[in-house]
Amino acid sequence: MSTNNTPETKGLSQGAIVRKRFFGNTPAVISLAVFALIVILAFSSIGFAGIPGWWKYNHTEFSPTVNDGAPTFQSLFNWGEHPFGQDRIGRDYFAMTMRGTQQSIMIMFVIGLVAGAIGVVVGAVSGYFRGWVESALMRLVDVIIIIPVLILAAVLGRIAGSSVAGNLATIALGAFIGLAIWTGLARLVRGEFLSLREREFVDAARIAGASNTRIIFKHILPNAVGVIIVNVTLMMSSAILLETALSYLGLGVKAPDVSLGSLISDNQAAFTTRPWLFWFPGLFIVAICLCINFIGDGLRDAFDPRQKKFNAKRAKDRGTRGPSGTAGAPVPAAAPDTALRPAADRDGDPVPPAAVPGQAR
Repeated sequence: MSTNNTPETKGLSQGAIVRKRFFGNTPAVISLAVFALIVILAFSSIGFAGIPGWWKYNHTEFSPTVNDGAPTFQSLFNWGEHPFGQDRIGRDYFAMTMRGTQQSIMIMFVIGLVAGAIGVVVGAVSGYFRGWVESALMRLVDVIIIIPVLILAAVLGRIAGSSVAGNLATIALGAFIGLAIWTGLARLVRGEFLSLREREFVDAARIAGASNTRIIFKHILPNAVGVIIVNVTLMMSSAILLETALSYLGLGVKAPDVSLGSLISDNQAAFTTRPWLFWFPGLFIVAICLCINFIGDGLRDAFDPRQKKFNAKRAKDRGTRGPSGTAGAPVPAAAPDTALRPAADRDGDPVPPAAVPGQAR
């Protein structure tokens, strides 16, 4: 991948340039920190995969109703007994929201892994080999695209939900949804490979005797990794909303387990009486999606060498520097051209051709 040879990036490796650009993007860095806090809070509070957490309730435990089920959170140092409140039957809503966040994050990463792998392989093979291989794979993509994603994901999600249970059901649901949404990435990767396969470094690799597999995965794919990473992150963000929609329709995570979408669906009748049952799952859905989108934008800017941050102060400073590059007064304007003319011309008399400076005799 090419990069701009600027003073800020001169002498740095490609990885160092990407890191410098990403960590120079304030919204992306803040989103990464917030997303990391959400992940740590969700997986450490109620535990995961048999590992106990620090919160005293879990998402299936019943307890007497406190404060009529309303949230008891007052400050960061005073959470109360049930900071997010309780549902109608006395379950701690903080534990349920954390469990739903765990489910959504697991599904998001599984979808990104499955859909990313399939999309990259199909797009790379079809874009590199062309011919009947490209025709067959793209017709498969067209067939899957004409099926509405929500319907296809619902059918595959129902199959996953009926075959396994627990965390395996969540992983299976993410894998089956990933089988439905890889087509857009495949088309994008195919377009990148169609462009990169004609470059000189690919011809040089063929002449050197490199195999097709090595050319695809060692030479072309690293040059397309920026586009792939960015679009996988954006696909993961949309996957959370798709899983939420499926759970809202009752086709996603099954009881007694919960997800953020199922929490909203199960408590939709209590919107006017217990609105906090909507606030917290909705807040975490929005926070996760926004974080992933901002991280994706930051990665796009970091991997794209054409993205250059405009600094008004730096541009102003450069405009006030002299020809040697040192700070000082602005460069004086050029002297009027009359000062460069011969005396006879300034007096208004015609000048012979031979007297004009620079003109051939």
